[in-house]
Amino acid sequence: VRAFLVQGDGSGLGAAFLTPAIAALVIVPLGTNGSDYIRFVAPIGLPLILGAAIFGVGMQIANGCGSGTLVAAGEGARRMWMVLPFFCFGGVLGSLILPAAARLPDFGAVDFPALFGLWPGLLGMELLLAVCALAVLRGVWPTQRQCAIAVLIGALAGTLFFVSGEPWGITMGLTLWGAKAVQFAGFNLTGFEFWESGWQRAALDGPILAHVSSLSDIGLLLGTFCAAGLLGRLRYRVKIGWRGAAGAALGGLLMGIGARLSYGCNVGAFIGGASSGSLHGIVWIAAALPGCWLGIRLRPAFGLNVLAADQASGLNPITRSNRAA
Repeated sequence: VRAFLVQGDGSGLGAAFLTPAIAALVIVPLGTNGSDYIRFVAPIGLPLILGAAIFGVGMQIANGCGSGTLVAAGEGARRMWMVLPFFCFGGVLGSLILPAAARLPDFGAVDFPALFGLWPGLLGMELLLAVCALAVLRGVWPTQRQCAIAVLIGALAGTLFFVSGEPWGITMGLTLWGAKAVQFAGFNLTGFEFWESGWQRAALDGPILAHVSSLSDIGLLLGTFCAAGLLGRLRYRVKIGWRGAAGAALGGLLMGIGARLSYGCNVGAFIGGASSGSLHGIVWIAAALPGCWLGIRLRPAFGLNVLAADQASGLNPITRSNRAA
């Protein structure tokens, strides 16, 4: 995203549209016809747009998105262990705001398979993803490595859907962690609309390992820790100053709030929504870009370069062949 907004190089961002395109080949057919599967379909309105923009600001000053936070935390990055609890608490705050925000006027959900049928709806979403990719690429094509990674993540997202029954999501698991911590501290959430009934109440009352997003988040942390340990890439010795800590805390809080208002992040809303055939996934990424633009300009205030990723986060600097997704 930074390479696109700062340098005008959309090759990394363009390759990212391959991920939901691949995952949709599994999610749309199974989610449309299979009673045991659900798709992520959400209404398009002010909460989605505002929440995505807030998330965009947060992920730039935190120096990582939801999955990026878990990956870098798994590598031992101190910045991301500062981001994580604020992300969880921000998600709880967002869950308290969401019911009122959801009652604002909106355009409703735009579900391609429901509107056009399974195969025409799938084809329509694939074409829309291709148009979006071409719009950001603008003649600068992604590398074979970028495309291969995007395709692999899409295939894994489709596999996760097949075994779990729902698209890949990050932020609801983090919100649940925050809600469990708040409950443990003696603050009862069950009286609030978001948590009083339905699957949210069941998740709050049930074990943390019974929720798909929570379980996959734990897997992401453990998998990264094992990989980083085997490769000698654990980064727990890298210190962060007070500006980095402030950016991590504020960025995490904004991402948590923004994720709940916009029904997810670049994984749950963009990848999960678009691969489900829902237009809100495309709207999410479009709305997040202005927030990212603002967040990029705030990065120096929190000790981060405008373009290059900070070493304290556990991420590598962006180069021509290796850009932060």
